Amino acid sequence: MVKILFICLGNICRSPAADGIMHRLVSQAGLDDQYLIDSAGIGSWHVGQLPDQRMRRHGQRHGYLFNHRARQFKPQDFDRFDLIAVMDHENYHDVSRQARTETDRLKIISMSDYLQHHPGQSTIPDPYYGSDSDFEWVIELLEDACDGLLKQLRANATK
Repeated sequence: MVKILFICLGNICRSPAADGIMHRLVSQAGLDDQYLIDSAGIGSWHVGQLPDQRMRRHGQRHGYLFNHRARQFKPQDFDRFDLIAVMDHENYHDVSRQARTETDRLKIISMSDYLQHHPGQSTIPDPYYGSDSDFEWVIELLEDACDGLLKQLRANATK
């Protein structure tokens, strides 16, 4: 089983969206029993809350149900997960600082590395202070990156 944890700043926009998108992709591929997917945030501000209502609304327009309850990333998550997928450079640095070993650090990946159709896009930007179009853009990027990540994981599994 491959265990993936998506990380963003507060766990109310990008990471729960990635969580929901990846769940759907895995389910559509009939691979539910092969993946454990979760999300968390760097900060504790939103622990226990549903994703931002704007992200839920935009997700719903695309047929997603983003209903993950926010939680904070803990160093113990390195023990539970194979991959820690971050959304931007700041998330990468925040999670890296909590890595206890080089093995922990090697589990951290950047979602933008899995973008297939958005060359030059180096992060999944935080839409929190943005407009509706920013939330749509993030969903588009995450659909692309999650698809790319799943393709890579499936290719690695057949090697």
